[in-house]
Amino acid sequence: MTGHEIVLLMGPPGAGKGTQAARLAAERGLAKLSTGDMLRDHVARGTDLGNRAKAIMDSGELVPDDVIVGMVRATFESKPDLRFLLDGFPRTPGQAAALDALLAEHGASITAAIALAVVDDELVRRLVLRSEEEGRSDDGEEIVRTRMEVYRRQTQPLLDYYDGQGTLRRVDGSGDVETVTARLRNVLEEIEASSTDGRDDGRDDHDEPQVLHGASKGHP
Repeated sequence: MTGHEIVLLMGPPGAGKGTQAARLAAERGLAKLSTGDMLRDHVARGTDLGNRAKAIMDSGELVPDDVIVGMVRATFESKPDLRFLLDGFPRTPGQAAALDALLAEHGASITAAIALAVVDDELVRRLVLRSEEEGRSDDGEEIVRTRMEVYRRQTQPLLDYYDGQGTLRRVDGSGDVETVTARLRNVLEEIEASSTDGRDDGRDDHDEPQVLHGASKGHP
């Protein structure tokens, strides 16, 4: 598989994003780009960006966008084929715009921003069950629902950003692991085929979005 491919995978707690990210990256030959991993790597190697980030984190502040984007730039330069699955970046429309500008420098753009969609009751069931299996008490239903609300509040502006670009795909995250992987695979294969054909994906921007068993554009 050749050519640039930049996939952003998002999902609320309990949606199975970590599992699907690992499977998708392995299947499509994508390097996982995680802000957490980048920060740890730069700090461990004592790079200028790493030293700056460490000083900021040690003071209890959030690492600013320009530092994160600088690390992403360095990662892109080390892997010029630009085949990445993004995890934890971008988190805001500002970071997304910076990413777009950075990719444009390399003649590339986001392939797809994929949001795994799972109904609240199923997310609660998964997280409470996982908490019980792990012998923890910090994932009771009330706490889980609060986490889900925080996630939505923080993520909605980013979803709106990619929805406005036409790159957002909402994929049904319910069902077993392989079923969800197949849905993700189909979405990316359809995008790849459309790109190869030199046409759009055939969707009408005025169509009403559908209940997700594959993928759709826009708000549910």
